[in-house]
Amino acid sequence: MAKEIFDVIQALQSAGDPFAIATVVETRGSVSAKTSSKAVIDSEGRVVAGWVGGGCAESSTCEQALACISQNETAMLDIDLDDEILGAGMPCGGSMRVYIEPVLPKPGLWIMGHGRVAESLCIIGDLMGLRVIVNDPGVDWEKYPQASRLITDDLDYAQLQPKPDDYVVIATQHKGDHESISRALHSDARYIALIASRKRSRLVLDYLERQGFSDQDIQRVVTPSGIDLAPRSPEEIALCIISEIVMLRRGGSGGLMRDRLLEKPDTEPQLKSINRS
Repeated sequence: MAKEIFDVIQALQSAGDPFAIATVVETRGSVSAKTSSKAVIDSEGRVVAGWVGGGCAESSTCEQALACISQNETAMLDIDLDDEILGAGMPCGGSMRVYIEPVLPKPGLWIMGHGRVAESLCIIGDLMGLRVIVNDPGVDWEKYPQASRLITDDLDYAQLQPKPDDYVVIATQHKGDHESISRALHSDARYIALIASRKRSRLVLDYLERQGFSDQDIQRVVTPSGIDLAPRSPEEIALCIISEIVMLRRGGSGGLMRDRLLEKPDTEPQLKSINRS
């Protein structure tokens, strides 16, 4: 059974599918599941491996698992199996607690281009828990060992296919930036950044307008991109951009933490739950 669960988890992760792991952490009285019993629940709310009990115990767990996946939050579920009216509707004479943990696919960071900025984006993006895809004919594993995928044969950018939670950074040094951005705008990517001079950025935005993209579409292109840290080096430029991505991903303000605490002096930073997105 354990092997089956781990095989299913690996398959779901490889496919980039969200799921949840439910673990029985406490039982009392007469219950069918035992402590440490586990189940893998997919994004449809179905148990695809393992077992945490039958009937309404499973139903309650699956319902909570869907909420955990949707909110990307863990949960501790108390199931009363002793009261068919107030509990799970299954009077077995006991109760159980189930810990439910969502496992969501990592957001992708698509880096278009090569060079020191792209290399630094790859390093820092990987450290931030992003799945890094580098798309450029001039890249290799020696300079981009942290990447999950390298694309070197995509002259028309057809393989640039970001998902809604992904981030795209165009760092092509003017080579094909207008074409790759055009491709990115046909996706639902959460963030599309262009690293370029003001003059080049204006030329690219004008090109998009001539191609028939709406003002709303063009406003999705973030240029200049990144948090203002007054960067001077390629590494600092990459840090600014990744900082903006983290801000968007976590819902930050981009301001100083000190100022935030001064606004709410009684609020202490706390770890509520592990966010795996």
